Amino acid sequence: MLNTTPSPSGEGGSPPSPARPESRMLPAVKPLTRDFWTGGEKDELRIHRCHSCGHFFHPPSPICFRCQSFDVGAEPVSGRATLVTFTVNHQQWLPGFPPPYVVGIVEIEEEPGVRLTSNIVGCEPDQVEIGMPVEVIFEHWEDVWLPLFRPVNR
Repeated sequence: MLNTTPSPSGEGGSPPSPARPESRMLPAVKPLTRDFWTGGEKDELRIHRCHSCGHFFHPPSPICFRCQSFDVGAEPVSGRATLVTFTVNHQQWLPGFPPPYVVGIVEIEEEPGVRLTSNIVGCEPDQVEIGMPVEVIFEHWEDVWLPLFRPVNR
């Protein structure tokens, strides 16, 4: 769904930060994905983990794709990751979400192969590099806390 709610103003009615778009496409929060989309409320990136074989996996599923156990659930992870690949979008696809912006795939620190697609924020697009360490931050919209990633130590 397109969030057409304006971005909240800063203190004293100042305009919204230029780093935050005026609107975002938001996911539908469902029981299986609720922990992932709402973990940011507690500053937690929550990724599904199998309690039988111990592996993390994403996207969330009611069954472990490795061992077929149903003993799975979301657990907080560190929020640290490595940027695996990215693209810089220069096309205006949505009103209130101006380019350029970076869409990246990050691999979480806890388990190689567990990857998330997100925006890379907190730096200029020409500063983004494959292999750079990133950390999660959250952008709150309605009932969703979108996990975004920013460079570490920049």
